Amino acid sequence: MPEGASRRVAVTGLGAVSSLGTGAHTFAQAIREGRSGVSPIRSFDASGFPYTFAGEVHDFEPERLLRRLRIDEWGRSSLFAASAARLALMDADIDPGQVSAARAGSAMGTTLGESAVIEALTSQWVHGGLKDLDPALVRQAPAGRIATAVNAELGLTGEAHTIATACSASNYTLGYAYDMVRTGEAEFMISGGADSVNRWEHAGFYRLGALAESVCRPFDTHRSGILTAEGGVALFLEPFEGAVARGARIYAEVLGYGVNCDARHPVAPDPTSIAECIRAAHRNAGVRPEDIDYICAHGTGTPTNDATEVKAVREVFGDALPPISSIKSMIGHTMGAASGFGALICCMALHDGFLPPTANVTETDPALGSGVDCVPGTGRAASPRIVQNHGFAFGGNNAITILGRAA
Repeated sequence: MPEGASRRVAVTGLGAVSSLGTGAHTFAQAIREGRSGVSPIRSFDASGFPYTFAGEVHDFEPERLLRRLRIDEWGRSSLFAASAARLALMDADIDPGQVSAARAGSAMGTTLGESAVIEALTSQWVHGGLKDLDPALVRQAPAGRIATAVNAELGLTGEAHTIATACSASNYTLGYAYDMVRTGEAEFMISGGADSVNRWEHAGFYRLGALAESVCRPFDTHRSGILTAEGGVALFLEPFEGAVARGARIYAEVLGYGVNCDARHPVAPDPTSIAECIRAAHRNAGVRPEDIDYICAHGTGTPTNDATEVKAVREVFGDALPPISSIKSMIGHTMGAASGFGALICCMALHDGFLPPTANVTETDPALGSGVDCVPGTGRAASPRIVQNHGFAFGGNNAITILGRAA
């Protein structure tokens, strides 16, 4: 491409491995219906905790999805990522050989990396010392293998970039992948994220006082916290003109993004910083607040997060708030994959014409102020043109992406 040139970027493939099912369309349908993917924890003994529910992926069978990876050589998070990426490539309906022969790579987000592997290694170390560590598990431990698994599974020869900005990581990867395709540094990119439920994460959020007992209810008067969750999500990005030329189904166009880090507090979000991130995303995407038809909230369901998020949105939008909802009410908090699942549901909302709901809401908290439409209960038929996807993380890592209906 000529120096300074910029291409439009399309999302043409979506992949999901979630507590609500496998495949983007299965996932989106469950979200529209307001169904819950939360269940009693099975992956570890949770009997010592007073709160024992999570958004786990049950009956995950990566061998039914993957074609290249040897299952026993990879950790659960990597297998989630590779499986979602394979599904996204299939959904894009493009020749895999064309992708692997091109400048193509991946950017995948995570919070805890191969957490289940780390937990197993820690147990071996505590009970038997370093000499008892399983070499096979040691090889699986690096978080960078999450993106590497995607490249290995799809035969990609471009970069494999794992971004660990915690719960905003997938939005970081989407912005990064967008830039790669927009500037011509890559022809195709896979963006997304993956994380796995584990005991030490569950314990950490419990000690922080951030866990809900069994139900996540963002924006509700009686909201009490998050539910830990897991899964893998992937979006396939390519040049818009190329997608049109090959007759691809275009779910959405990536319009731009904003990122910042206020670093003001280890865990507390800052409304001023979030508002500035929203403004940066709008500038980058060339949109105004009045252009936004829907916000996919970070929406964790903690009293502080939801109040801070709405306050930040008001700083930018005033009292003319667009509908704002949280899919964490159904799948829990998938950590590094969270804003990736948000981006996926935004793409489906733009393409299919609906607003995703916030489940479990019985009374929208009046303390949030008037005009908060959290789309309670089930999805709503609508025709959004431009949507905004939020991702916030501990340490003040904020990332917001803007997606538009293909036109």
